Amino acid sequence: MTFRIYDPERDKEAVHRIWYEIGWLEKKEEEKAMDLFVTGGRAMVAEIDGAAECLVLSTPGTIRYMDRTLPFAGVTGVTTSRIARKQGFASRLTAHVIALDAAEGALVSGLGMFEQGFYNQLGMGTGGYEHRVSFDPARLRVPIKARVPRRITADDWEMVHASRLARIPVHGALNFTPLQCTHSEMMWARNGFGLGYCDGPDGALSHHLWCHVRDVGHGPYNVLWMSYRTREQFLELMALLKNLGDQVRVVRMCEPAGIQLQDMIEQPFQREQISAKTSFETGVRAKAYWQMRICDLEGCLSQTHLCCAPLRFTLRLSDPIGCFLDADVPWRGVGGEYVVTLGAESGLEVGADPSLPTLDASVGAFTRMWLGARPASGLAVTDDLTGPEGLLRALDRAFCLPDPKPDWDF
Repeated sequence: MTFRIYDPERDKEAVHRIWYEIGWLEKKEEEKAMDLFVTGGRAMVAEIDGAAECLVLSTPGTIRYMDRTLPFAGVTGVTTSRIARKQGFASRLTAHVIALDAAEGALVSGLGMFEQGFYNQLGMGTGGYEHRVSFDPARLRVPIKARVPRRITADDWEMVHASRLARIPVHGALNFTPLQCTHSEMMWARNGFGLGYCDGPDGALSHHLWCHVRDVGHGPYNVLWMSYRTREQFLELMALLKNLGDQVRVVRMCEPAGIQLQDMIEQPFQREQISAKTSFETGVRAKAYWQMRICDLEGCLSQTHLCCAPLRFTLRLSDPIGCFLDADVPWRGVGGEYVVTLGAESGLEVGADPSLPTLDASVGAFTRMWLGARPASGLAVTDDLTGPEGLLRALDRAFCLPDPKPDWDF
C-alpha cells in the first residue's frame, strides 16, 4: 500500500470521483466546498496504479473536558472508491492519520461513524446518545420575545466561525479551529440561511443559528448548529424559531447539552400522534453516532480532576491500533500496564501493583468511561472492560460526569 500526502494538482479529480461514487458529492457546484474542506487539516491518500482511491482527512481542534481544554484531532472524512473496497485501505490509512495526529500532540481523537464496529478495531469507543428533536415551531413555549435579528449568509463565514468558537463551553464540546470547517459547511448547506445578533465586544456575532432547507415553503427546517454564550441568548434563538411557525411546520435540531427540549413544547405527544407518518412528523430520535479514543493516556489523566476520594488501581489497557500501523510509525497506541491514581489530581505510573485491584479494558471502553459516556458497571456488561465489583462501583462514582456533547458535527 502506498500512503502519501494529498496533492491537489495531482489528486483533485480522483478524490472528486471518490466522493461522487459514495454520494458525498451530487453536483458540480459542490466541488468548490469539498476542495475548501480538504484544505482544513491533514489530508492523506492511498493509491492504486498511481491514482488516489482512498482519502482520509483529519482536522485539528480542542475538546472540553470538564473545565479543561485538551488538544483534539477529528477524523472528518474516510472515503474509499468503488474499486478499492475491502483492501484494507480505509482502516490502515485512518490508523496512520490518527498516529500522525497523536505524535503531533492530540490527546484525543474522534470521528463520526458510518456503522458501529468498524472503527472499534482502531480503538474507538462509542459516545452517548444524541437526541434529534423534530417539533412544530408554533408549539414552542418561550418566555421571551425575540428582537429583530441580523440576516446571516454564507459570506459571513468568518464571524460565524468566531461565534462558534466562543460559544458556551460544555463537557465534551469540540472546537475545530480551521476557518475552512465553517466556511465549507455553510457553502454546502442547501438553501442555507442564518439568523443572529451582534451583541459581542465591538459588535461581534454573539449568538446565531444556521439552517439548511429543502422545502423553503413549509420545511422541515434543519438547524445545523446553534451558538450562544448565555441562557438568555439560547432562549432568544428559540424565540426566533417560534417566529417561523406561521409558515414552517417542522424544525429539526440536535438537543443542546443540559436542555430537555420537550419542556419547551406544548402537548408534544398529541402533536407526535397527529403527525405520525406524514412529511411533518414530530418527535425525538436518539442515535449514538460519534466515537472517540484516548491517544495520550498520561496527558489525559493529568488533566482529569475528579470529585472523589483518591482511587488507585492497576490498569491493563489493550489497544488494537498497532496492528494497522507500519513498523516504522513511532506512535503505537497506548496499550500497556499502568498504576492509575484518580482524584482531585490524577495520573499514572508504568507497571503493575499486585496489591491493588486490576481493571482490564480496551482503550475504547476506557475512553467511554473517562468521558462519562457510560459508567464502568455498564461497560462491564456490553464492552471490553472487567474488574472487581468494588472497583467498578468506585469508578462509577469517580466518573459521575455530565453527558459529553461534542456540539459540532464531524
